[in-house]
Amino acid sequence: MNKNALILIVEDDETISNFMSAVLSSNNYNIVKTGNGIQAISMAASYCPDLILLDLGLPDIDGVEVIKNIRKWSGMPIIVVSARGHESEKVEALDAGADDYITKPFGTSELLARIRTELRHSKKNLNSAGSIVEKITVGDLDINYDKRQVALSGKEIHLTPIEYKIISLLSQYLGKVLTYDFIIKEIWGPYANDIQTLRVNMANIRRKLEDNPAEPKYIVTEVGIGYRMLEWI
Repeated sequence: MNKNALILIVEDDETISNFMSAVLSSNNYNIVKTGNGIQAISMAASYCPDLILLDLGLPDIDGVEVIKNIRKWSGMPIIVVSARGHESEKVEALDAGADDYITKPFGTSELLARIRTELRHSKKNLNSAGSIVEKITVGDLDINYDKRQVALSGKEIHLTPIEYKIISLLSQYLGKVLTYDFIIKEIWGPYANDIQTLRVNMANIRRKLEDNPAEPKYIVTEVGIGYRMLEWI
């Protein structure tokens, strides 16, 4: 079902690397791997993997630097798989551009679920003909999927990775109501159910997008149901 997606594993612990390789191969993913950060950047450019699993504690450069480098030229999904479990370290990696964060030790089911979630996100930027949709414009709002950037009236808006994913998801279903549960599962994965976190992120998004957050022009609340990004005629 994953159409043999290619995953780059960046992990210097051979035992963990071999474990992840075995799990992914048995689920029909194609694998390339390295234990070196600089080589990971080179392989990301040459192989163009569908997703990267990245350890932060690499022997040559820190994994956060790998994320920052790749984010300069690509929006390919990056899931951090690290023993660093402190909130500040997770925030640093996510702010650098990681799409998700799994703390070691982790379960096989969780790893596969997170991968499926990120691959779904990356495959949704397609039009009906199967071609990549690089950007969309809604009123004065420009969403560039290729560069993972959002601009309002020509001025780029700083968004966290989660805020960007919420806006991107809503824009891909332009004019349609998405339920709270659907958004939560798409953004945070199948094991998430925290609606308050979604509401906090949405409040932050509205402060950045709307002239008057109480009277939104872009993303409206369907009370008791979810959110909808408005179409502009």
